[in-house]
Amino acid sequence: MDHLKKDKKLAAFINEPVHERIKLHTNIPLQLIGSIMSQQLNTKVADIIYNRFLSLYKNKEPKPQQISGTPNETLRAIGLSNAKVSYVKNVAAFCVEHKITDKKLHSMSDDEVVTLLTQIKGVGKWTVEMLLMFALGREDVFSIDDYGVQKAMIKIYKLDKLDKKRLREKLLKISAKWAPYRTYGCLYCWHLKDNKPVSTT
Repeated sequence: MDHLKKDKKLAAFINEPVHERIKLHTNIPLQLIGSIMSQQLNTKVADIIYNRFLSLYKNKEPKPQQISGTPNETLRAIGLSNAKVSYVKNVAAFCVEHKITDKKLHSMSDDEVVTLLTQIKGVGKWTVEMLLMFALGREDVFSIDDYGVQKAMIKIYKLDKLDKKRLREKLLKISAKWAPYRTYGCLYCWHLKDNKPVSTT
């Protein structure tokens, strides 16, 4: 990513391409539901639960209408907490009510997608940012509240992490130089010492 290499400090850490991680997915509502399920779980456990979830629908990707019609106790039985069952149902119901489709989401700007989906209880800004990056393939998303991104940038740019307000200002100023490829900047931050996307909020 030649544009990001103009940032000399970041360039020192860019040693392999990360482009392949950004790709379009289909059935975006299901991608959002999957991300809700995996929150605060390690990858192995999250995969097990998600596979159990798909098995409820004969291993075919369910539509929001099908998920809305699934009894809560059935979702609890695959290992979801009561809170996550509630959030999954919230997402499904919202997607049905607002006619959320891949086509609709692709036609919206990043900010419009964030504004729309964060209306759902249980869905925060960070979750939607991950959806924008990893399901909608958006290339210019900066996830300021991601722990891995913050940690890497503090190291790369030798930032003071104690003054939170000042830190946020610095992060935004630095990331502005990465536009219109801020998503890749985040990917390089996660790649540094194999950070994983984790919300700080």
